[in-house]
Amino acid sequence: MDCTLQIFLDDRWVDCTEIELNGGLCQWNHLVEYAIEHPDAPVSLAEPVDLKIREARPLPAFLYDLVPQGAGRRFLLGELELPDGADADFPLIRAGAFNPVGRIRVAEAVEYFEAHVERHPDARGLPGLRIDDVVVRSEEFKERLFLHGMLGTGTTGVQGAAPKYLLTRDRAGLLHGDAVLPDADATQHFIAKLPRGNRPADEKVLRNEAAYMRVAAALDIRTHPELPTLHGDVLLIPRFDRVARNGQVARLHQESVASILGLTGFDLRPSLFEVVSGIRKVVSDPAAETLEFIKRDVLNLTMRNTDNHARNTALQLVEGRVQLTPLFDFAPMYLDPELIPRALRWYHPDTRIELTDWADVLAALRVPDRERRMLAGELRRFAGQIERLPDTMAEQGVDHDIIEFLTQYVDTQVRQLKALQPLEA
Repeated sequence: MDCTLQIFLDDRWVDCTEIELNGGLCQWNHLVEYAIEHPDAPVSLAEPVDLKIREARPLPAFLYDLVPQGAGRRFLLGELELPDGADADFPLIRAGAFNPVGRIRVAEAVEYFEAHVERHPDARGLPGLRIDDVVVRSEEFKERLFLHGMLGTGTTGVQGAAPKYLLTRDRAGLLHGDAVLPDADATQHFIAKLPRGNRPADEKVLRNEAAYMRVAAALDIRTHPELPTLHGDVLLIPRFDRVARNGQVARLHQESVASILGLTGFDLRPSLFEVVSGIRKVVSDPAAETLEFIKRDVLNLTMRNTDNHARNTALQLVEGRVQLTPLFDFAPMYLDPELIPRALRWYHPDTRIELTDWADVLAALRVPDRERRMLAGELRRFAGQIERLPDTMAEQGVDHDIIEFLTQYVDTQVRQLKALQPLEA
């Protein structure tokens, strides 16, 4: 079983990589012409563009960013008549990775999607939807899902437990399945995110995610210039891997930290020290991105966003610079009825003992001493913003009971950050 990866460059899709899976061993290589002409356009930030033939078992880590999950996975398993499990990952990529987040897709998946649309001729040329159609799950919305399945909305390309749809806004302001609307007609790209379930807590988490993102922006955490907006029980999230301008769509390289670290599968839990180390190896400004990452984790701890697995942090390539993406999936996940624990923790690189004080974390970070002093100083300054966090949360619309619950966590973080001592030069 094999497939061909394509990358979006200069307003067109280019064949770049061949992948072959045989007996549990995966071999892959860049195409010769591609390696010669595009040495600075990798399929993974952790893999240089060259002519080597690489091997991985079962699959190279970056491919897991393309594996359909959630509702899209269930839909495709039914279409392909496959039992669920790790052995289904590669067939699912070959069928479902036709329009993933980022700028990499699978040629065979594009063919599968086109054949799927051919089987539903009534799906062509359908008018766009209003956001209200999505909110009320109108008959038009349900019909669109039936005709396109999870393929037409691009949902197979989005991972995570909450139902999500990839939608694109046209020039008239109407919404279409992302894979259906031509680039020339696109003006903006979104993820429409629904509650994980039908319990009140699921709706509360989603409702407060928009407010949490406003809080992060107010604290100067890197966020998309256009923040999510809530419409009923639908959170409409502007995508930051797409830039629509003048009738063209630029697709930015985006890759999870799990891929950068070479993690295969979906349940591995590296130490946050390993995460920082992996980030520093590929970003353009390691010191700045380390500070950004730590500030985000201060907020995760303070605001109890416990769902911090390795695919909830990603990197992107923007105008030649590699950096953390804008923040995403930032919400009061401590409220989730499934009791989601904090997956990634600061386990000491040598002892593997969990560190819970920022002074200990900074002391154990493998960074130059000058940078360690910078981090300590910046985090001490950040303490002032954390101290004012209850007021900021109230201003940005976080529910009052959440703010009250978080008071103890605010106090803990402020105390730790203020205690950071400027280290001697």
